[in-house]
Amino acid sequence: MTFWVANWLRAFGLTLAIEIPIAASMLAAVEPRTARRLAGVVMANLATHPLVWFLFPGLALGWAARFAASEAWAFLAETAVYLIVWPSLRLRRAALVSLAANGASALAGLIFARFLNTR
Repeated sequence: MTFWVANWLRAFGLTLAIEIPIAASMLAAVEPRTARRLAGVVMANLATHPLVWFLFPGLALGWAARFAASEAWAFLAETAVYLIVWPSLRLRRAALVSLAANGASALAGLIFARFLNTR
């Protein structure tokens, strides 16, 4: 396994560990089946995380612009996935779920990266 893929798998695991509890609990009102909520959250992250990890870092932008673009992508695309998976979900609720989950995982990623870079 390559260095890039191994690092992506670790980052993806961290993302899921943070986003699943947040998003799955917030989606309980629209989806009573736990397994379906978990699958929806994982699917949303599979739709966004590879691009956040592999595409956005290669853009010819400064760090802040790349970070903003990748987080905007994750927020918008995951909101869309939630709306597709659960048509009865309101846009406002889907956006709130995506914002809460992505905000928490982005913050954790920044903290984790800072911790790794200071050693």
